[in-house]
Amino acid sequence: MKTERAVGIVGYGAYVPRPRLPAKRIAETWLPSSSRPLPVREKSVPGIDEDTVTMSIEAARNALSRAAIDPSELRAVWVGTESKPYAVKPTSTIVAEAIGATPNVSAADMEFACKAGSEAMQTAVAYVGSGMADYALAIGMDAAQSKPGDALEYTAAAGGAAYVFGPADRALALVEASNSYVTDTPDFFRRQHMHYPEHGHRFTGEPAYFTHIQGATQEIMSELGREAADYRWAVFHQPNPKFVHRITKLLGFTPEQVKPGMVVEEVGNTYAGSSLLGLAAVLDVAAPGDRIFFCSYGSGAGSDAFSLVATERLISMRDAAPRVRQYLSHRYEIREYGHYLRHARKIRMH
Repeated sequence: MKTERAVGIVGYGAYVPRPRLPAKRIAETWLPSSSRPLPVREKSVPGIDEDTVTMSIEAARNALSRAAIDPSELRAVWVGTESKPYAVKPTSTIVAEAIGATPNVSAADMEFACKAGSEAMQTAVAYVGSGMADYALAIGMDAAQSKPGDALEYTAAAGGAAYVFGPADRALALVEASNSYVTDTPDFFRRQHMHYPEHGHRFTGEPAYFTHIQGATQEIMSELGREAADYRWAVFHQPNPKFVHRITKLLGFTPEQVKPGMVVEEVGNTYAGSSLLGLAAVLDVAAPGDRIFFCSYGSGAGSDAFSLVATERLISMRDAAPRVRQYLSHRYEIREYGHYLRHARKIRMH
């Protein structure tokens, strides 16, 4: 899919909270005698005063700093998440108010599991590409939930990124094309009144993650007449390192193409923010002219694929906000599992 009007990313910004829980702390509690390898080294956890709203505001401010526009120029603020703090009240209006984008702005929360953020990106591209707006803000952010003791607890993390889309002549990275691939594949779900999501264990690989990323990738490559070797960098949704390594090989990409955006081992799976955070890490190191392949995945199930090209403007605006690596290194360790339960609000008093 291509827009009538050329569109690009004119600003981007990441945010990862400082608290980190080593995976070994979870294993010590639930599997003390196991020698099984752990999926990640550690994962990010929201601070005691942080949630999806506060993290989205930080990422949005970073994106606006790189875009160098007044927030009032935004005509849309869309937040993709599956961990919004209110069941009935939009997150997006709070974010829009906090960054100074109100009142003449469209605002909405988007939900599609881990691809809620890229769904917001697709919508922002269409909004700007149609001429309805000059600038639109898309955010993918989560404070991911997982049942204590479940396999998801090792990787379910917090953080994400925000992207301002706008005219091509101000772009840090041009959007060449995008594509979506969706089916009704219920590999992961949470019914109303359930505190934690349920997942289909090995069913989440095939026919879920791998099938949808392959479908979206093959379609956009066919549309553009490209192959994996035509890209300098590649970013995929990162539920765990094993899945990313496998999809990289299946699609013909190399470990070197994927490495800069592989943040999952250090920060965990930030759900709606996962692939967006990886893309921000790639934009932190990309050179003008570099082609970037980006593909998300969301349970339920679907993938959004984008083909991007970095521009000269990326170099001059890159240091207007903190880089992903700065957030990854700015950390402190949670040393006790009980402290983590408190941080993640898993101790329920009612």
